[in-house]
Amino acid sequence: MQDEDIAEILNKYRKIAMVGLSNNPDKPSYQVAEYLKANGYRVIPVNPAVAEVQGEKSYPNLAAIPEPVEIVDIFRRSEDIPPIVDAAILVKAKVVWMQLGIENEPAANKAQQAGLKVVMNRCMKREHQAIQSQK
Repeated sequence: MQDEDIAEILNKYRKIAMVGLSNNPDKPSYQVAEYLKANGYRVIPVNPAVAEVQGEKSYPNLAAIPEPVEIVDIFRRSEDIPPIVDAAILVKAKVVWMQLGIENEPAANKAQQAGLKVVMNRCMKREHQAIQSQK
């Protein structure tokens, strides 16, 4: 994915379902969510192990979220990606974003065939910071 495509995603879509968002402030997912919220994004936690994160109700899975989401940002191991991508397709997300260190080519191909944009092995926070520094 090209930098221009990432900039378009981050400028166009504002509602993010963050799968694997931890309520531990030391975890990268918490820090990324905190940053994105501070920069105007709506972050919806998806984690069956916690009731809420950063004042937002946490949902056990994507299907349980009662509103449309645009980006599914994934903080899970690469082997956990396929069912998350299937759920992202079902909820009609626009983008599947796999954080740094996370890649799953078969799941990415499936998402693309279903019409979703796919970003792999990139950090939303870092990408947003890079775009902001170019302005």
